[in-house]
Amino acid sequence: MFSVLRPFLFSLDPETAHDFAIKSLKLNPLPSKMFEVEDEQMLKIEIFGKNFPNPIGLAAGFDKSAEAYNSLLRLGFGFVEVGTVTPLEQYGNPKPRIFRLEEDRALINRLGFNNDGMEIIKKRIKSNDKKGILGINIGPNKGTKDQKNDFCIGLNFFFDVADYITVNISSPNTEGLRDFHDQQKLKDLLLALNAIKKEKKTNIPLLLKISPDIKDNYIPEIVEQAISNDISAIVLTNTTNTNRNNLVNKNKEQGGLSGEPLQKISTIMIKKFYKQLNGKIPIIGVGGVNSGKSAYEKILAGASLIQLYTGFVYRGPSVAKDIKKELIQILKSEGISNIKDVIGKST
Repeated sequence: MFSVLRPFLFSLDPETAHDFAIKSLKLNPLPSKMFEVEDEQMLKIEIFGKNFPNPIGLAAGFDKSAEAYNSLLRLGFGFVEVGTVTPLEQYGNPKPRIFRLEEDRALINRLGFNNDGMEIIKKRIKSNDKKGILGINIGPNKGTKDQKNDFCIGLNFFFDVADYITVNISSPNTEGLRDFHDQQKLKDLLLALNAIKKEKKTNIPLLLKISPDIKDNYIPEIVEQAISNDISAIVLTNTTNTNRNNLVNKNKEQGGLSGEPLQKISTIMIKKFYKQLNGKIPIIGVGGVNSGKSAYEKILAGASLIQLYTGFVYRGPSVAKDIKKELIQILKSEGISNIKDVIGKST
């Protein structure tokens, strides 16, 4: 069905096509049975106290304002992350701000955290009981005078409705955000967030989403702060500002590059963090996942869970089902009974 619709969708401006997809998903037309696969129990995994039916998640950025997460869960994803959500409603950067690079199976975006704001989004979540694991990705408003405080507002607002919260310090489209990769700034932020957790008496898992563009000397510093400040998982990685020279499509637009050109960059980053983390904190691998093979490579590199976004855009609603089926075939061919048994085996 998607192969029939795809030429129409790809004839539209990318953001118009995205809005059409969200509206279609809200109609919730497809039964979840269609997206189940045989022997899916081989993909079950427990991470930070949560039981995931499979490790394939939808990354933040698709369902920015939590409009369609239950419909997305019905497509066979093991979890869905909504956002990035900011304290106040935000239009984001001027349009056009999403660009398809079809020859590279990639996207460039400079959306700028466009979303409906925390109040509307929380009401939406409370009125639409989640049918699976729901993460909420939080970030600061563009015009804020205190980015750290915006993160604190986000945690304070969503700790009671999310299964986990991702602290997004890695978008290339918000000025100053990546400065939180600095050891002292990161420490100050995580201490403030943990103070809120203590005050609210909540054990909500906090995840940290990292840029693929950091220098190697930042890795041990980030790992040290993550371990000492009870981060539950590290998300590797966000989109990249680099790797433009080898693209077939010579689009010069500014923004974060995602999809296949990010695949190797994020996998290498996963391997580096996995060695430093030494099993103390799990990793969620993101970047160029569009098949069972690419998902398996990230798991071998050290990821316990996987997320995708651009692969969903290019492969359509069956992508989670297809990846699950392909992963199970790989596991069977290797004589492995559960996905958790191969995490980090290539490092």
